Amino acid sequence: MGTRRQFTLDQKMQILREAESEGMLTTCRKFDLSQALFYRWKHQFEHKGKDGLLPQYKTIDPELRAIQQENERLKRIVADQALELAVKTELLKKTEQLRMQGR
Repeated sequence: MGTRRQFTLDQKMQILREAESEGMLTTCRKFDLSQALFYRWKHQFEHKGKDGLLPQYKTIDPELRAIQQENERLKRIVADQALELAVKTELLKKTEQLRMQGR
C-alpha cells in the first residue's frame, strides 16, 4: 500500500486551474489524481473558497488528551480492583463451602 500524498493549498489551486484549461481527465492523469478527489476539491472550493481546500485536521487539546489518558488509567485500576474483588469473593464462597462440608 502506498503512502498518502499531501497537497498544499497552492498545488490544489494549480490543479483546479489547470483542469479548467486542459480538461479534468488530462489533469487528473498528469497528477495521478482520482476523479473523485478532484471533484471533492472542486466542490469544496465552490462552496467555501480557498478555506474549503485547507486541511481539515482536528487537533485535540493537550490538556484534554491528558485528561483522557488519566481517565483510561483510572478505568483500568477500577477494572483490576473489580476483578480482584470477584476472585476474592469466589474464594470466600469456596472456603465457606469447604468449612460447611467439614462439619
